[in-house]
Amino acid sequence: MTTEVSNENFGQRRLRASYVTSIISIMLVLYMLGLLGLIILHGKKLSDYVRENIRISLLLKDDSSEEQIAAYRIKLRKAPYVHSTEYISREQAAKELSNDLGEDFLKFLDFNPLPPTIDLQLKAEYTNTDSIAKIEKHLNSSSLVKEVVYQKSLIDVVNDNISKISMVILGFSLLLIVIAVVLINNTIKLSIYARRFLIRSMQLVGATEGFIRRPFILRSMLHGLIAALLSIGLLAGTLWFATQRIPELAQLQDIRAFMMMYALLIIIGVLLSGFSTFLAVRKFLHMKADNLHMS
Repeated sequence: MTTEVSNENFGQRRLRASYVTSIISIMLVLYMLGLLGLIILHGKKLSDYVRENIRISLLLKDDSSEEQIAAYRIKLRKAPYVHSTEYISREQAAKELSNDLGEDFLKFLDFNPLPPTIDLQLKAEYTNTDSIAKIEKHLNSSSLVKEVVYQKSLIDVVNDNISKISMVILGFSLLLIVIAVVLINNTIKLSIYARRFLIRSMQLVGATEGFIRRPFILRSMLHGLIAALLSIGLLAGTLWFATQRIPELAQLQDIRAFMMMYALLIIIGVLLSGFSTFLAVRKFLHMKADNLHMS
């Protein structure tokens, strides 16, 4: 009797250990997926931030009045491609140039040669060569604009580098997703494998396949939910730690996008665990008794 109780307790401890191992394994896989999601989200924000900080300078004509410039700025702000504008008067431009040079260059001149300027920052989706060429043409049509100045080579380099980085991240994402699916599937299979004789015993007493599958699937989905919540906690801690180290990351964060990503992790954890369990249980339900010892 004591031996039976001891064996039962050992079996219970072994079963609980398999549950814990399954949850931890799924949690780590979901955590890696979540890290990739954070990189993608921050990468998108960072690329937009870089693009939106590319400036286009509108050199205005010297006879432009302050009223005309103010009205033109209001018009520019309403343009669909404009993210923000900044007006730099002739006096402000001269002051900034003097600071850069380390001396007042106006002392050597009888006039201020610098024109009033409006600096534009475009929305990220418009910072490509074709769009900027059209925008440049539109800006040059204004009677106030003398010249449109921007670094064409910089825009090409930024877009080219962002495209290359995006392709690398996309390829790595697809690879990690495949690895995640395989790892979770194998973890579930090993967990079900440890209980294959229980499945056979239930079959022998006349339990239907649906009756046998249901508790395994529900328990696995619960484990997937727990694993997802634990991975979200780890991700939140990682994000907090990274923000403490790099405060600038706070400017790139999008709470709504994070919530959507966390919800997606929960869905992946629950559904993938449930589906993998369904396939694993079905395998052992249709396996011949002689093969159970060889699986």
